[in-house]
Amino acid sequence: MSVFSHTAQDGAPRVALIDYGSGNLRSVEKALLHAGAVVERCEDASRFPDCSAVVLPGVGSFGDCIRGLRARGLIEPLREWLAADRPYLGICLGYQILFDGSEEHSGEAGLGFWGGRVTRFPAQAGLKVPHMGWNNLQWRTHDVVFAGLSDSPYVFFVHSYFPVPDDASLVTASAFYGVNFAAAAGRGRVRGMQFHPEKSQSNGLRILKNFVRSLSEKS
Repeated sequence: MSVFSHTAQDGAPRVALIDYGSGNLRSVEKALLHAGAVVERCEDASRFPDCSAVVLPGVGSFGDCIRGLRARGLIEPLREWLAADRPYLGICLGYQILFDGSEEHSGEAGLGFWGGRVTRFPAQAGLKVPHMGWNNLQWRTHDVVFAGLSDSPYVFFVHSYFPVPDDASLVTASAFYGVNFAAAAGRGRVRGMQFHPEKSQSNGLRILKNFVRSLSEKS
């Protein structure tokens, strides 16, 4: 087991679910519990040492997310966690904040873990923004959390912005909505997903089960 991995007494990995004060975490919490994790809701970093992974689901705006994390003293602990290649899953805004910044709030810097910016879908005739609903993924590189999925699985999106990584090799899955965009990215044990696995029914649950299972594997 990884030196960074901690499990509950029943053997289930313990996951820190970040609550930065915006949105209802219940659907993500329920999905992680169903996937086999023990979930610790965290408004600060005090429980990080007891956990195997950090999951940050984001709703609202890029600026609100960064300000909420800053107000709770979470910016530097998250940067340290990421720099140590400890397991992290960012969902929607939790994925976007891994980059340098966003067009949505140019005055707020992201965590800068990966180079790149978050951009808005381009204005196109007939293209409704936000991108809301089911869309299929196209695989770019292998990631164990996608094991067992079909060649072009459908997942659920709700977003107006998406990351454009400086390093294209980070992209693990893309999707098309007017343009091809990075629907998921990852390197090492850090991952981000623009779609919502907790809303993606059986495909999303499989992803979360794979993620939780990976926490107990040797790295």
